Amino acid sequence: MLGRAIHPFHAFLLAASVPLFLGALLSDITYARSYQIQWSNFASWLLAGALVFAGCALLWAVIELFRGERRGGRPLLDALLLLATWVLGFIDALVHARDAWAIMPAAVVLSVIVTVLACAATWVGLSRFRIGGAA
Repeated sequence: MLGRAIHPFHAFLLAASVPLFLGALLSDITYARSYQIQWSNFASWLLAGALVFAGCALLWAVIELFRGERRGGRPLLDALLLLATWVLGFIDALVHARDAWAIMPAAVVLSVIVTVLACAATWVGLSRFRIGGAA
């Protein structure tokens, strides 16, 4: 028996963190090339927003994991990817809290890893979408 599709708000939370993490990565790359400190500030704010959305998606995934009904997909993998994304994103935010000159190259490396993890978590989470048919 197939489970139901992902809840639309959970899909929104998953998808909302990806462009914010990507924006932080692009801001870090721009800072690494230009050394204009404002790009580091942009990355810090984008990370903060991404952590809010990823944290809410993680909370939703953990609650869904422990609920009795299974919705299809891979809920444990979804929760673990979101946990890894949030933890490494938080570490990335702590790196960004340092002096702008001190964040390189760790900020770029962490931002790449976190962006890839966020994309993977969103892919796994949204792979439960089904079109048509009764569920």
